[in-house]
Amino acid sequence: MTVRVLVAEDQDAVRAGLVLILGGAAGIDVVGEAADGEQAVAATRRLRPDVVVMDVRMPRLDGISATRQVVTEGLADVLVLTTFDLDEYVFEALRAGAAGFLLKDTDAATLVEAVRTVARGDGMIAPAVTRRLIAAFAARRPGPAPAVAPQAVAALTARERDVLACLGRGLSNVEIADRLSMAESTTKTHVSRILAKLGLRSRVQAAILAQELPPHLPERDG
Repeated sequence: MTVRVLVAEDQDAVRAGLVLILGGAAGIDVVGEAADGEQAVAATRRLRPDVVVMDVRMPRLDGISATRQVVTEGLADVLVLTTFDLDEYVFEALRAGAAGFLLKDTDAATLVEAVRTVARGDGMIAPAVTRRLIAAFAARRPGPAPAVAPQAVAALTARERDVLACLGRGLSNVEIADRLSMAESTTKTHVSRILAKLGLRSRVQAAILAQELPPHLPERDG
């Protein structure tokens, strides 16, 4: 399946580079470009890409507001790219429903894989970045955790609670699989079910929620 991508970035040179990288990757088709948030939303409505690669700081309409509109309308999944790894913009973009978050200095191969991962419906955030985001959230509390009904959390299975706790520590799927002695594919299935049951858009939203729950981290076997 070909992944249709829209690139939203206000700097012409950076946007051209992103288009070059993604357009040259197998199975990815760059269907449009946007130089600001308003153009990004309008182009997404018109072109219906699978993934929008969205810059955070853009004129007219910032990437956060644009992400919120795109996600609320169910138009596409959003992969946020920014120069700034820890700021209020990033937290707000994730709360707006971004499915992934990468820094602009990410290498080409990781960017391509991130687009493919987000297109499959999985969140894509580098584990090291995830840990920093979670730590900063815990320290600064820049706003409320995602609103989730208590009964939705209570409906999680014991194993799903284990996985959610691991997400709260910023563990990757490979690390969760190792800690809980399960296959990585099984871990991915649990993460997808957790997000669906809790009505969340990304694993980072789940991690932020886990920070608000009573401590619960399964010990490594052995």
